[in-house]
Amino acid sequence: MDVLHMTSRKRETYEVRIESSLLWESALGIAAITNTRLIDTLEKPKASWDKLKKSLSKSLIRELDYVEKNNTWKSLLLLLHQRGFGSLQEFITFLDDLEDEEIKYLCIPYIGLKFQELRMLASKGDVPSRNRLKDQTDDNPYYPGYIEFICTTNVHKLKTHLMGVMSRWYEEVILPEKETLSAILTRDRQSKVEMSKKLSPEALVEWATGGITYLPEPAVHTVLLIPQSIYRPWNVEGDIEGVKVFYYPVANESIYPDDKDMPSYFLVQKHKALGDEARLRMVKFLKGSERTLQEITNELGMGKSTVHHHLKILRSARLVETLDGKYRLKENAVQSLSNELKHYLTKE
Repeated sequence: MDVLHMTSRKRETYEVRIESSLLWESALGIAAITNTRLIDTLEKPKASWDKLKKSLSKSLIRELDYVEKNNTWKSLLLLLHQRGFGSLQEFITFLDDLEDEEIKYLCIPYIGLKFQELRMLASKGDVPSRNRLKDQTDDNPYYPGYIEFICTTNVHKLKTHLMGVMSRWYEEVILPEKETLSAILTRDRQSKVEMSKKLSPEALVEWATGGITYLPEPAVHTVLLIPQSIYRPWNVEGDIEGVKVFYYPVANESIYPDDKDMPSYFLVQKHKALGDEARLRMVKFLKGSERTLQEITNELGMGKSTVHHHLKILRSARLVETLDGKYRLKENAVQSLSNELKHYLTKE
């Protein structure tokens, strides 16, 4: 049935905020070094992580073991979102002043507006509410256990641990590289702020994250972009009330500012992907519609293995994605390409 549109209201989208801080870098570093399943996939070689571990104090190693067991890196990230902390000491003072129920509430993950009452009751010790929250998050590999831990742990011990691990990591890992890290994060944040003047919010998020398509959600009014270097090449996603968070990997040019001509990794990959007649035909064929592998094969008159190879290149460049077995063009990525190139060419 055809629909007659009588409204002139534009589709709502979110606003984008961009923040950077060494405190985020600290919390994510604590998360990275204790994520044994993921550490082999990080840009920093495992040998470097092993070397770092050997240099850490015994007291910090004990705290990191506690993080690995109980996933308290999540607590640090959630608590850091409560206000804009200008220094480590401000964060430590904030933690120390929190009441027992308040810190438990803040450390329980936000999973949606309709579950806020359960979150509050669980922080007050209500077992049925706690169990319902665990049931609602059973598709997450660690949330149920983490919720159980937060709701039942000794708050004084939790506070002491969070203050200890954050302070020691900052002092032993961040401070020796403070100037370098701060400059990298500041440069990257500034480049994203400059690009935000040229791109739509959705295109900006896709560009900053290297290809994540995040469409507006009814309860999300803001996307918060936070640059990080420690978790490269991964994006880390988070949710707080009304806000979607992407801790995104800083760009190459932010790390190597003296090489003024160094292009973005994905800028290069996108142009390489488009520099082929067959792949350009695929991009045009996918514009505005989703297609199966068989449909693309039929359209181009090529073998499935050849088509699959070309699609793999387009996907690795974050120009094409799959959904329910079908391929579709990431149109924001294509539309923002000229701005990305212009940004690179005019960069001083």
